[in-house]
Formats: sequence, structure tokens, C-alpha cells
Amino acid sequence: MGFIDEIKSRARRNKKTIVLPETEDVRIIKAAARIMEEGIANLILVGNREEVLQDAKNYGYNLGEAKIIDPKKFERMDEYVNTLVELRKNKGMTPEKARKLLTTDYLHFGVMCVKMEDADGMVAGACHATADVLRPSLQILKTAPGTELVSGLFVMVVPDCDLGANGTFIFADAGLNQNPTAQELAIIAGSSAKSFRLLVQEEPIVAMISHSTKGSASHPDVDKVVEATRIAKEKYPKVKLDGEFQVDAAIVPSVGSFKAPGNDVAGHANVLVFPNLDAGNNGYKLVQRLAKAEAYGPLTQGISRPVNDLSRGCSASDIVGVVAITAVQAGANVVEKKSVSAEEKALQMVKRDASGRYIG
Repeated sequence: MGFIDEIKSRARRNKKTIVLPETEDVRIIKAAARIMEEGIANLILVGNREEVLQDAKNYGYNLGEAKIIDPKKFERMDEYVNTLVELRKNKGMTPEKARKLLTTDYLHFGVMCVKMEDADGMVAGACHATADVLRPSLQILKTAPGTELVSGLFVMVVPDCDLGANGTFIFADAGLNQNPTAQELAIIAGSSAKSFRLLVQEEPIVAMISHSTKGSASHPDVDKVVEATRIAKEKYPKVKLDGEFQVDAAIVPSVGSFKAPGNDVAGHANVLVFPNLDAGNNGYKLVQRLAKAEAYGPLTQGISRPVNDLSRGCSASDIVGVVAITAVQAGANVVEKKSVSAEEKALQMVKRDASGRYIG
């Protein structure tokens, strides 16, 4: 079973609700029909009900059991407005501004669906820039506990390829951080390893990418990756990680053994951490177009609940895949929250036992 088929299967076993706010785009309508037909997730579509259904009919698609919410007629709008005001009052948010924003900006409304737990995650970006998708997500949902940096990644699935994890890789950061520092690159490496383990369910092998392999070139850009590798090894000692590597030395066994003999990462990497957004973004596009790879993303890591961006050049199939991935992330998010809650409860019990009284 291929990567995305396995993701879809996992999504079906633990069905989540994903909100799609860009119903003005035919690709969203087409993807929504497929998602409902395949039983991948429950959907909330944001828009005028009559218009959405008419568009679907005109395009020849059946939206089945998808829930359609028109913000202008939403019965819980007062609750949404009050919550948004409370969240953003220090930034000048008023009830009037909140109501106007939520009834006219479907991205903000979609994020609020996630915040209010009417949806488990959101997918958008087919017709909006990444900044438009992530800005309300960060303002309303905030970052996950313990998160040092929100970053973006692509899952790349290369056909007929025996490199990486049977042709599956993570490329990071290929969608968000322009020019990460060494510290930030290290954090991206740790987050990406965690995402790889969740999504691909195999051991992540992380390569820090440069135009140099183990000192073959000298430049401040190389120094940054060398330092990032040092920091990442200290922060994530259980992750198989090394660098700096050129891409061929990172993923091709024969080249890795020649350029970095004896290194257990060289030639075997399945997570590539690029030195900046230019390298990561162009790298994923080259692999997607020239190798005809499936590219899912840019997915985000570090937001408290899953919100994933889409490339504006995405296909309906890409959207289906990202929705399935978002559903799997949402399922893992629930498990992680329960685990944190149990850990906090255990700590509270230890405090009570140690002091003779309960300390909340």
C-alpha cells in the first residue's frame, strides 16, 4: 500500500472533521466530493449553501453528507464573536470588528471552527497565500505547548524510487521560514523527525542539507548548517541525524559512502532539512515536476491544532491527500493532549503526596 493510501486508511479508522473554507474554488468542490465518497473525513464547507450546492451540481459532483455553514446565517455566531473578542481584545478587537471579520473572511471563520472544536483541523490555501492561511491560525489557535518554532514541510512521494523510505521523504522548511538561524534549523530538524515518524511510521533519518559535504566547502552558509547540526544532535540525541551534506551524499548510498565514509546517515536520509526557504521550496518543486512526485503540503508543524496550507498550484487529488494527512494529525493531536493531561495529573498527585495536601 502506498503512502497516501495508508494515510487515507488511517484517516478512515479514526474519522475527524476537517473544515474547507475555500468553496469558491472548483478544486475544493471536486476534492470534497471525493473525500465524502471515500469516507476519509467528515467535512465542513464554508459558504452560501445554495451557491455551493449549485456549483457542485454544475460541476457534476455530489457533496453527500458534507456540512455547509454560511457564516451570515450561523446560529452560533454570537458565541464565535465573543470568543474571538476575548482572544484578541488586547489587539483592539471589538464585537463589531469580530462579527464583520467572521462573516466576510472565511479563513478566519474556518480557524474559529477549529478553535471552538466544531472541526478538528483546517485545510486552505488553494486560492490564498500561505501568510493569509497561517496568520489567523497563529493568532487564534496559537502554538502547541512546548513549541519553539512553527515550520512547514512537504511530504514527497517519488514513484519507482528506492531511496529514502521507498521513495517517501520530508522536505523542510519548504514553505514558511525564509532564512532560519542555526538554532531554528535545529528545531525544524526535530519537528520534522517527529512528523516523519507520525506520517510515514518509519524511523526518521535526518540530513542537514548544504552545498558542502563534511567540510568540502568553506562559507558562512556552510558554517550555519554545521552549527545547526551540532545543536540538533544535542537537543535530539535519540534522532538519527547528521550533516552537513549535499543532497546526493544525503540520499544516494554509493555517493554517501564515498563522500562521508562510515557515516550511518549519509546515503540513507529520508528527512531533508534545507538551509533556507529558497532551497527547500525550489527543491520540492523540481522533484515534483521533473520526477513526477506527489507533493503534499506545505503542512505545518507546531500549531496547537492542525491547519495545513495548500500550494496554489495544487490539484484536487493533492487536496484530498492533505485532508487525509490533516485528519491523521488531528487524531495524533488528541492522543498527545490526553498523554499530556495524564502526565500533569500524575505530577499533581506527586505534589500532593510530597506536601500532604493537594497543590493544583
